Amino acid sequence: MSSAKPLFLFAIRTTTGQELNVAMIVEGRIKAQNIPVKSVLVMDGMKGFIIIEAAGPHIVEQAITGIKHIKGRMHGKIEYNDIEQLIKPKPPASGLHLNDTVEIVGGVLKGMRAKITNIDTVKNEVTLELLEVSYTLPVTVPADHVRLISKAETKQEKAV
Repeated sequence: MSSAKPLFLFAIRTTTGQELNVAMIVEGRIKAQNIPVKSVLVMDGMKGFIIIEAAGPHIVEQAITGIKHIKGRMHGKIEYNDIEQLIKPKPPASGLHLNDTVEIVGGVLKGMRAKITNIDTVKNEVTLELLEVSYTLPVTVPADHVRLISKAETKQEKAV
């Protein structure tokens, strides 16, 4: 029989924006004091939280006690399937379609609105036609630099 203890996930509340710093400090303490923590997770989809995988809450408390920017530990355990959708990567271009109106949220054109003219799923890029300029200017940007504003009308919607 295996003597391995079952591991559980615990959520730690942190100051928003300090998740990575807290995780690095916790990691340093775990290594220095040889605390039996399996993993420390920081996820983009969970602002103000980090996840620690350990055998019990007392181990997590030992790892986080007295660290700046930690607001506390959430009571109870987190199930793996609760955070599964946050761990699995989603291609940013998956919800975008031709002629959708988007806003550019990164790069030098940040804040401008545009219409999608081409989607390259292999390179994860979209080609846009800027709407706020007096002349047509095609621009290719990474798909994660755009945010959907409105969907293009489909042929079925126009017929109704």
